[in-house]
Amino acid sequence: MTVASKHGSTAELAERLAVDLQESVAGRRCRLTAACRRVEQDPDPAQFDAVVLGSSVYAGRWAEPARRWANQHLVTLRRRPVWLLSSGPIGEHPFPPDEAHDIGPLADELLARGQRTLPGRLDPARLGFGERAVVTAMRAPHGDFRDWTALRSWAEEIASQLELSPAGAAQVGTAPR
Repeated sequence: MTVASKHGSTAELAERLAVDLQESVAGRRCRLTAACRRVEQDPDPAQFDAVVLGSSVYAGRWAEPARRWANQHLVTLRRRPVWLLSSGPIGEHPFPPDEAHDIGPLADELLARGQRTLPGRLDPARLGFGERAVVTAMRAPHGDFRDWTALRSWAEEIASQLELSPAGAAQVGTAPR
């Protein structure tokens, strides 16, 4: 999983998703290896049988490093099962609309098997002065709204969809930023 995470919340989701993917196949006949790498490390998706690509969402857009990595590796990614993770909406259900407007075209380009938008975390202590001013002006709710149960459920869905090699093993690339 290659993930762009501005303040660490999405990276923590990616790390947990990798663990959940590993655990989702425990006790089954197949093996799955989930590896975490940072997007700045420019992990080569050719090393993996499947990829989960994720990004934090701000102002309706995926982070530039995630979009750049996807475009740089487009040919390789189109040859693998790909899922997309967006993290960003905060507050109580129903969340304010914070769906990335660029996720649809990206999903189409990558031939993504699916995508999820999960709530994020807003911790003012991790923000810069300008970001805190915007958050205050918008009266954005502070707190951790990440849904770990939904993330685990999605990991199980991904694991069940993977087309395993004849040896019964798959490697999923997961990389927090």
